[in-house]
Amino acid sequence: MMEPQLIIFDCDGVLVDSEFLAAQVESELLTQSGYPIDPETIAERFAGLTWTDILLQVEKESGIPISAQLIEESARQMDHKLRNELNVIEGVEQVVANLPYRKCIASNSIGSSLKMMLEQSTLYELFAPHIFSAREVGTQKPKPAPDVFLYAAKQFEVDPRHAIVIEDSSHGVHAASAAGMRVIGFTGGSHTYPGHADRLTDAGAETVISRHKDLPAVIQALSIWSEAS
Repeated sequence: MMEPQLIIFDCDGVLVDSEFLAAQVESELLTQSGYPIDPETIAERFAGLTWTDILLQVEKESGIPISAQLIEESARQMDHKLRNELNVIEGVEQVVANLPYRKCIASNSIGSSLKMMLEQSTLYELFAPHIFSAREVGTQKPKPAPDVFLYAAKQFEVDPRHAIVIEDSSHGVHAASAAGMRVIGFTGGSHTYPGHADRLTDAGAETVISRHKDLPAVIQALSIWSEAS
């Protein structure tokens, strides 16, 4: 059996249920700026992208100039929501604690936000110090660039082909696939939507789960499939 040498988790929407909180803040700010959009559409179209990349894409599509103040205002509102409304994804702490593999986090969120979110549970101590922010390590290119995943593999001296990534967004799946890694899609966050699993599969996920308790069995299955292929 070809056991994986590294399990890489995205954070937002995989470990902590933050994506829909972000979608609420971002949709309100965009709507106020003249680009009406609801949280569900934000989650479906832009999950996994940085707020700056979302603003650039909206500006390109609509021609509406986006104020730089939106970046600061979004950060302020998100900090409040994350401190007061954030929940950990059900079952993830126990599953992560019991995984018999090396593991890390590779996220588009900045390091200070990652630490703050993860410290609200046992997740920080389960992963630290192997928590990588795409905008703060290596090339500093966020997903959908594969760079943060390649950086993580390099820190563990692991061939990307022997790493498995857990991702909830098509942008993240594309990034992991481009890095040459195998991907398990995750749809257990509150931001999930009809067709979410199909979109992750279309992006390159080999399989999709909606409960973390299924993760160990799926990793084992992928190991068997790898040996048979």
